[in-house]
Amino acid sequence: MGVSIIHSARLVSGTVSTRDAWVRFDGGRVAAVGTGDAWRAGTDATTDVVDATAVAGAGAILTPGFVDLHGHGGAGVAYDDGADAIRTARALHRRHGTTRALISLVTASIDDLAARAGTIADVAATDPDVLGSHLEGPFLDPAHKGAHDARLLIDPSPDALARLLEAGRGTVRQVTIAPERPGAMAAIAALRDAGVVPAVGHTSADVDLARAAFEAGAGILTHAFNAMPGLHHRAPGPVAAAAASPGVTLELIADGVHLHPDVVRLAFAAAPGRIALVTDAMAAAGAPDGRYVLGGLEVDVEGGVARLAGGTRAIAGSTLTQDAALRRCVEAGVPLGEAVHALTSAPAQAIGRTDLGALAPGAYADAVLLTADLAVRHVWTAGVGTPGADGHAA
Repeated sequence: MGVSIIHSARLVSGTVSTRDAWVRFDGGRVAAVGTGDAWRAGTDATTDVVDATAVAGAGAILTPGFVDLHGHGGAGVAYDDGADAIRTARALHRRHGTTRALISLVTASIDDLAARAGTIADVAATDPDVLGSHLEGPFLDPAHKGAHDARLLIDPSPDALARLLEAGRGTVRQVTIAPERPGAMAAIAALRDAGVVPAVGHTSADVDLARAAFEAGAGILTHAFNAMPGLHHRAPGPVAAAAASPGVTLELIADGVHLHPDVVRLAFAAAPGRIALVTDAMAAAGAPDGRYVLGGLEVDVEGGVARLAGGTRAIAGSTLTQDAALRRCVEAGVPLGEAVHALTSAPAQAIGRTDLGALAPGAYADAVLLTADLAVRHVWTAGVGTPGADGHAA
């Protein structure tokens, strides 16, 4: 965590793009940002100087580190499988630019979820790239269960919530709830009071019920459009309610499978500055096709598409990485600055982390160096650099 300077890059941060920019890291934080040759002042033989064009070529792009609110694993392992699996999957996603992430847990028994939330708390205490846990279940609608075990879905009772929050020891950051379940509105308010962000998802809610949930304190729409009623012109559903609620962030899985590119572009237009690009990645991200297990359910991955084995063939997470989501959004017509904001500032702000998601003085020194065609060459987390998925040592 010494002093590092990255210069001669196109800096894209907070939707603003700056040519010939430089950033100075010191002690794991951003110390200064500027343009031109001013970076040379104050450097000495101990300063690690990185010429962005030498590493990433002409048109090199520097962005804040990506933040993933919703993912279940990668590199062949699931986050449910323990501390070693969490670290293995995080290493894979870090190479693709995700410097910080919530660890998402699929539906399981309360005992199992409590144990897993405790494991995540342990990892978060030693691995700062792990921001805490996202409990995607078990408080979901059976009719929109997706790849969750319907036998384990329950109502969000005060006892169940208290058990999970206690197990997480202050590291449960997000909980997805179907607002039509008995006790859901009280649970949303209780979670918000406890400093946890409630999310609406896996739900049959109409626009009015979804709006009521957001008014009660829900701050995120879990993978918008997926596992919920669609955006019908007479029954607009949760997506319209979220778009019309100024404080609500909409998760999008931009993998070309969960959403059509036109829908991705529509979402960005409907909720500017409030889109968070998530992976919802399961174990097969960065791993070969084959048979996997997600939350106790068997999943077949063919051509990079994950579906439940057997009858329903429901989509079961993704094999997405956040750099691929960035490229797909730009290909869909989303401006680069808006797409970067959806990977950085928007998800960080959704969980109250103002020290992440921007390359500005005082923020954590998390950054991603990309080529002009958005391949990840190098990644820094709190000022510590590692080669990216398409790169080499800087």
